[in-house]
Amino acid sequence: MTIKPTLARYAVLAAVAILAACAAPKTPLPITSPADVKDAAVSRRPVEPLAPSAPPTSAPPVASPAASQPVIVPAGAQYVCVSDSRGQTTQTAIEFAPKVATLCKRHPEMGPCQYERDLCRSSGGRVYAAGGVEITRQTEDEYDRKVLRVRFRAN
Repeated sequence: MTIKPTLARYAVLAAVAILAACAAPKTPLPITSPADVKDAAVSRRPVEPLAPSAPPTSAPPVASPAASQPVIVPAGAQYVCVSDSRGQTTQTAIEFAPKVATLCKRHPEMGPCQYERDLCRSSGGRVYAAGGVEITRQTEDEYDRKVLRVRFRAN
């Protein structure tokens, strides 16, 4: 039995199309509009890079192995999402409402905190905590060991 050349070409084209669809670019982390920041439980805003002559106004910048520029953690921000898009590094501060921020500082394994970290990673970014320490998947695994998580899957 021989396969027709046209059928083989279609199979190769279908495989290439499927691979191209799987390698779709990541969507950037959504930024909270200034009008919505007041009432939002979580707000995301871009962090402006430090000017070379300007002294830091908040916590000192922390050097990041992933970024060519230091990670800037503004005062009041719980996390900073650092992502690289088309060769340009962007930093987004993630701030929570006061009650949620208190919860995340005491228990970073809780859902709202984890959701924001996962959202950053799914957009192609890396998460840094207020101390400048990167929160990796290994750190998330340590958080999961602290709590009992039950995940249901619909089949």
